[in-house]
Amino acid sequence: MEKKIQEALLRQFFKERMKNRQNGYLHPSYALERKMMEAIKRGNTESALQALNEINNLQRAKLADHPIRSLKNSLICSCTLFTRAIIQGGVHPEIAYNLSDVMIQEIERLDSKEELENFEYSMICTFIDTLKKEAMPVYHSIVQRAIEFIHDHILQDLSLKIIAEKLYVHPSYLSNRFKQETGLTITDYINRKRLEESKFFLIHSELPIAEISHLFRFCNQSYYTRLFKKIFGMTPKKFRELAYEESFWSAPAAGGRETAKEFH
Repeated sequence: MEKKIQEALLRQFFKERMKNRQNGYLHPSYALERKMMEAIKRGNTESALQALNEINNLQRAKLADHPIRSLKNSLICSCTLFTRAIIQGGVHPEIAYNLSDVMIQEIERLDSKEELENFEYSMICTFIDTLKKEAMPVYHSIVQRAIEFIHDHILQDLSLKIIAEKLYVHPSYLSNRFKQETGLTITDYINRKRLEESKFFLIHSELPIAEISHLFRFCNQSYYTRLFKKIFGMTPKKFRELAYEESFWSAPAAGGRETAKEFH
């Protein structure tokens, strides 16, 4: 059975290859794709949009029989490339994958050719925005491992003692090294990371603020609100209200390829 499947796929491969040759179709060059990936990795929005525009000026590959399904599949491929690029640029993989999940869900929600084509330009800008906010500096390996542990266990109990035990280092050494390189104590870093992550739930869920504060292990809603306002200059309630007022997923206006450059 497996051999028959492989043979069928090979036949389909040669059939598509022959059809593309007859129609004069060529996929975008690997060099052009690399140009776009490098621009994303460097956080260069203008160059990334320019490369994407060059790619999209070429004929898209047929990835499904239905044109909209084919276009959605193409955007999902783009999303995968964008995700890999920001990981290479220093974004924690889990953050990149979570963003990718949200983007793919939005791709599936959109139904028109214009919406999908415009969204690809908005999407690349959002990935670069995330890179600029989330890319991690290069730290000493023990500090890097501590940060990765915090990111991976952000919804669990975390403390200097717990992290030091998991990394097999003395708490004092970890504490001093972490503060020296990041400028923050481990407790402060954990709190800031939890506050930042909680913003996603404020925007994309209807969970009560008390439940969000509990989810991120803050002792009570008042403490969560006080820290949130200290870091972001407004309460979680105000942040949620402002987020609802804005159209986070608003597509660029007609002629989105040009207006996407103003996404920032």
